[in-house]
Amino acid sequence: MSSVWKSHAMKKTSKTTKRNIIGARVREARLKRNPAVSQDNLAGKLAGQGIVLDRTAISRIENRSRYAMDYEVAAIARALKVSVAWLFGEQG
Repeated sequence: MSSVWKSHAMKKTSKTTKRNIIGARVREARLKRNPAVSQDNLAGKLAGQGIVLDRTAISRIENRSRYAMDYEVAAIARALKVSVAWLFGEQG
């Protein structure tokens, strides 16, 4: 059976320091809201959508030390009233 399962080289990401590309835009969108949305408030808005991200997780997304799942990005965009494309830097 061991011959069936061949080992595959896996990409190591532990040395990668930048784990998402939306972090700066999340922070920018949060602070541009009137009134500004705190990380705790954003966590509450996400919880209302069934997405569990605490303030620490949001901080780690913003400083790009945490990966952001696609469904989290969509929920963050909805909560901050911006498009997913904008979070990815596709729109000015």
